[in-house]
Order: sequence, then C-alpha cells, then structure tokens
Amino acid sequence: MVDVTCPNCGDKFAPVIAGLKMTSCASCGTALFLQDDVARLAGEQGVMHDAPMLFGVGDLVINGGVTVAIHGHARFSYGRGFWDEFWGLDEAQNPVWISVDEGDVVLQRKVHEAPIDARASMGTTFNMMDVEYTVTERETAECVAVRGSFDEELAVGETFTFLNCTGEYGGLASGEFWPQGEAWFVGRWLDPFEIEIVRANGAAS
Repeated sequence: MVDVTCPNCGDKFAPVIAGLKMTSCASCGTALFLQDDVARLAGEQGVMHDAPMLFGVGDLVINGGVTVAIHGHARFSYGRGFWDEFWGLDEAQNPVWISVDEGDVVLQRKVHEAPIDARASMGTTFNMMDVEYTVTERETAECVAVRGSFDEELAVGETFTFLNCTGEYGGLASGEFWPQGEAWFVGRWLDPFEIEIVRANGAAS
C-alpha cells in the first residue's frame, strides 16, 4: 500500500487495510478521508463520551464461528439515545458491521438490494432475499463521533433516515437513506453472553 501524507501534521503513513475510504492518522489521530492515495481532512471526530462497551477498536469479536477484527467505531444519536456501530473485517477480509444499542447486539453485512424507499411507513412488509420483513422502526439519526478506519466516509454532523425491519425468522434488515444515496444491510442478533472477545492487548474475555 502507498504511503499517504496527513494534511494536519505532515507525517506519512501506510493505511493498515487496502481499500479504506476513511482512517485516522497514525501520528496525530486526525480523521482523514482517503481517495486515490491522497488524504484530506474529514473534519471533527466528535466527542466519544465514555460509556460501558463490550468491545472496541483493535479487539476481536468471536461468535457463531465468525471472528471479526474491529477497525472502526462510530456513534449515532437518534434523539432519545445513541447507539454504537463497529466496522471490521471477518477472517475472509469481508466487511462486517456490528451494532450495539442498549445491550442489543446485531451483526450485519451490506447487500445490494433496495426493496423499499425512505418513505416506507411502520408496518410495511416486503420480501428480500426470499425472507419477508416488516418495518418496525423508522427514525432520523446523526453521526456524533468517529474513531478508527472504515470502508466508507462518515462525517460528524451528517444526518440520515433509517429503517429497521424484522424478518420472519428473527433476522434484521436495515435501510439507511441520505441525500446522495442509500444502503441496505441484513444480519442476525447476537447473544451478548455468547460473544467471546480478544482484547487488543491479547487478553480474552
């Protein structure tokens, strides 16, 4: 991988993962967007207020035969509270998102289907990947803090609409909508008590 130069401190560093679109400078910690081996400032990283967390950047999350190395942490506010999103790579280097909201944990992967649009109301049903889903939550969220690396650009202060949809077999589909586009994810709930965590320092819990 080609070294990039941090526009904040001037130091050069090589991103730890190929294909990243956002990372932090290895020297000063500034959030950076990456494009064509050029780094540009991503703006504020926001304040990641201390809160109890199951895992963090640098940890390995193991559940159901899947091991995810966590590389990025983003926090989103939705009015009555906040939730944390962790981006990482599994053993095959495929991207994975793990959401943690008040103790509920979901592992999701991005899909390329777009079954409904942002105007869908609560109770709307649809079929995606041969599974029937029902819209059970519709909210507006704001990105309030980011840390680490991601395969997409996340900007503090950016808002979007999201839909959470419950599947007939207990799975979850989520749609995110913003002025420039949309994205869909599908996945499964994880039992927090069945998650094995290997900390960045090598300790297991």
